[in-house]
Amino acid sequence: MDMVPASAEPLLHMEQRQLRPSHHGGWWGLAAAALLLMLLVTVGPLRPMLFGVPLPEPVALTLLTGAQEKGAVCLDGTPPGYHLQRGSGDGSSSWHIHLQGGGWCGTVNDCSNRRMSDLGSSKFMKPIQFAGTGILGSDHLQNPDFYNWNKAYVRYCDGASFSGDAEGQAQDGTILHFRGLRIYQAVIDELMENGLANATQAILTGCSAGGLATIVHCDDFSARFSHKVSVKCLVDAGFILDVKDISGQRSFRSLYGGVVHLQNVRQVLPKDCLTNKEPTECFFPAELIKSIHTPMFIVNSGYDPAQIRNVIVPASSAPDKSWLSCKDNIRNCNSTQIDVLDGLRTTMADALKVVKDKEDWGFFIDSCFTHCQTVLDVSWNSHNSPRLGNKTVAEAVGDWHRGRTQGVKEVDCKYPCNPTCNSQSPL
Repeated sequence: MDMVPASAEPLLHMEQRQLRPSHHGGWWGLAAAALLLMLLVTVGPLRPMLFGVPLPEPVALTLLTGAQEKGAVCLDGTPPGYHLQRGSGDGSSSWHIHLQGGGWCGTVNDCSNRRMSDLGSSKFMKPIQFAGTGILGSDHLQNPDFYNWNKAYVRYCDGASFSGDAEGQAQDGTILHFRGLRIYQAVIDELMENGLANATQAILTGCSAGGLATIVHCDDFSARFSHKVSVKCLVDAGFILDVKDISGQRSFRSLYGGVVHLQNVRQVLPKDCLTNKEPTECFFPAELIKSIHTPMFIVNSGYDPAQIRNVIVPASSAPDKSWLSCKDNIRNCNSTQIDVLDGLRTTMADALKVVKDKEDWGFFIDSCFTHCQTVLDVSWNSHNSPRLGNKTVAEAVGDWHRGRTQGVKEVDCKYPCNPTCNSQSPL
């Protein structure tokens, strides 16, 4: 397994840079709007105010009970955690479980490095602020369909989309715990004991690597409830494609191959896929969704900058640096480069044809240069949000979830056709 290139770093931390529980430099933005958004998710002794109104208290980290005994631990052996915010009013019996993203580690060295961050150890995890966080937010106007639900934000500290179950050894001799599957199972079990079992409706969501985790665990999550309970899944920026990069190599399959074999991901993969394909191929969403029965909604950009930078044009594929400006901002791409990026959108649309006839599924594939659109108000549901069919992401998801309309399956036209993308800060 090759080392993850330096260019993969933005994919590893995209959601954290959007829903960051500490002061952290922005990946997308010098604009005033981006700076404000970073303030909205900052916590600490000097919490910001929005238009003179203090933000709610940050939500503390709850460590998993009996984590060591269950073998459900982070990479460094510390207990995993989650942030739980109780619902209110008519949302008191509705539950939203969100699996945090943060990329993957497919080598001992990469996983060892993650131990020194909140992506591998709960020692570095801080309280988070739910305000301004799109589908996780509590503002009725910004998040009308989910604002008062019970919300659990499950922290990611295994490096394999909550899917592995193995052990390794770091170069210094310490044990690396690849226990993402046990973390997922134990956290959901604990939440069931804390009220999730009494839910009348529930939704499992995730962004980026958390989106992949949502696909992997969607049917398992649904199976925990009776048929009387409405259970659905929402995947944001997790529809990672298994395609060749511009040099003709499947470099991202190499990364996933390392994850699958190092962390023993095989056991969560669909058996019908494994009878015909290699485990690594079965870890990609285009194969996973063929076996899923629970209603699912997929939000993704056809020009996702994380996939452009790490799947289509990783640093190893363009050593002459001719793509640097384009990868930084799609507005800098020339016509030849845009033709290449159009292929990403086309491949994604083709892969989603398998769910065209599933009435209880939906998707929103826009042409904006953006990654993770459900976890910030500006891209979820604001006057600056991307629109398809004159609907924001929040409106499309809400219509699908509530059954207000049928067939919420939208694929945008080719870049730069959508004028609502122009207000989005490049990522």
